[in-house]
Amino acid sequence: MVLKIGRRADVPAFIVMDVMKAAAERAAAGGDVLHMEVGQPSTGAPSKVIAAAKAALDSDVLGYTLALGVEPLRQRIAAHYREFYGVEVPVERIAVTTGSSGGFLVTFLAAFDRGDKVAILRPGYPCYRNILGALDIEAVEIPVGPETRFQPGIDAIERAGGAALDGLLLASPANPTGTMLHPEELESLLAYCRDRGIRFISDEIYHGITYASPAATAAAFDDGAVVINSFSKYFSMTGWRLGWAVLPEDMVRPVERLTQNLFISPPTLAQHAAIAAFDCRDELDRNVARYAQNRELLLRELPAAGFDRLAPADGAFYIYADVRQLTNDSVAFCADMLKETGVAATPGNDFDPVDGASYVRFSFAGAVDDMAEASRRLKDWLAA
Repeated sequence: MVLKIGRRADVPAFIVMDVMKAAAERAAAGGDVLHMEVGQPSTGAPSKVIAAAKAALDSDVLGYTLALGVEPLRQRIAAHYREFYGVEVPVERIAVTTGSSGGFLVTFLAAFDRGDKVAILRPGYPCYRNILGALDIEAVEIPVGPETRFQPGIDAIERAGGAALDGLLLASPANPTGTMLHPEELESLLAYCRDRGIRFISDEIYHGITYASPAATAAAFDDGAVVINSFSKYFSMTGWRLGWAVLPEDMVRPVERLTQNLFISPPTLAQHAAIAAFDCRDELDRNVARYAQNRELLLRELPAAGFDRLAPADGAFYIYADVRQLTNDSVAFCADMLKETGVAATPGNDFDPVDGASYVRFSFAGAVDDMAEASRRLKDWLAA
């Protein structure tokens, strides 16, 4: 007898994970790999975080915590908003989450019902679409491109349904493009959503990693917005699976109840260690300086190799390249690239199910020498 598999599991694969698997298989077979596929800092957690984790292991604090997180961490996150943005956020509105992924899940469950419509960008982070789909919430895709720097205006939201939308999710800096909204653009979009009763969700997990000006937080403009952030990117703590959400007052208790039932609490060791992360600015900003060096190198060398149509990359650590002059199948293109050069990159199909076959995302979170070597290999490969 064949047993049933729930249809909610019928979501597309997260292609970058498949690329990671192929890269690992190449490495296991003795091949070298230059990792430009995954959005993961090549540096580990900051030294003070490691020290705090070791201290926590020697203490008696590693049981369950309250569902919304330990109070010292929530207070430190609130202080972060004062120090970094000049914004007062009440501790009571801060929920520590099991990564930003857990934050998106409980936010979607708390804010929307089956059949609701939530607008997301295309290209955009694929897990937005896939989590919404698993919850039977309709992901309404807003196509954006180089003509608008891969960010939407109000006209694009109107074309996607306008006031008929139940939610709008935007990221600035964005994945895969690295593009950002200017503060006045963010404020205008928030006002549009507020006036029409559209729940605004701001993905801010790449805040801290910008190259010209700092990113604006939605928390500065609207107490009704949901802000989701993470310790994974700027704080270089991907595997610690810890994030946070700044919630409107009406969502605090619903998110708390959902977290109690779905997760019980965020990872305790990671919470106690993460308190120290905010005291590691010097170390973390050195990482950002390396990303900036990598970005400058790739914006110079990728066009020389033949990748000459690039998104602006205002922040994060990605370059999104239009490769239609090279291929109409970026999955096969990236597979050949890995096989023949050892450079692992992510097909655009992961981020854009319509036009993504013409795009490739390169992550530049690795070492400078690796970025330089990858550029050299790509030049030789495309020149052959």
